[in-house]
Amino acid sequence: MIGLLQRVRHAAVDVEQQRIAEIGAGLLVLVGVQPHDTEASAARLLQRLLGYRVFADDQGRMNRSLRDLAADNAGLLLVPQFTLAADTRSGTRASFTSAADPQLGRQLFEFLVSEAQRAWPRVSSGNFGADMQVSLVNDGPVTFWLQV
Repeated sequence: MIGLLQRVRHAAVDVEQQRIAEIGAGLLVLVGVQPHDTEASAARLLQRLLGYRVFADDQGRMNRSLRDLAADNAGLLLVPQFTLAADTRSGTRASFTSAADPQLGRQLFEFLVSEAQRAWPRVSSGNFGADMQVSLVNDGPVTFWLQV
């Protein structure tokens, strides 16, 4: 699984002009699923997201994770994005043969969201397969590509 995480001041997802998800400060994570991914991959990605140190400590260094910010009401917004798994090595049009089929993608994204909701109190998510408009203010900017 791929997680493109961004430290944000706030982020939101709209579908058909309706706000379906929103967080204040925290992490926005675009999630891509590949054919070889499993529930174990999703669980591992979640553990990395919760523990990845992207927030500043008292010295201004990125030494704090979401887990470290539990009292600060940091949010986690998960958004499915199959284009992360695209093969862009050649040509001028992406190939999506390296992305999971929609059934597996939906299953693993929904599993990730469900597990995240059990592990973290402030989780929101986009809708798998929907035409979403994602807005955010990237804090830093800080963006990392995680692959498990």
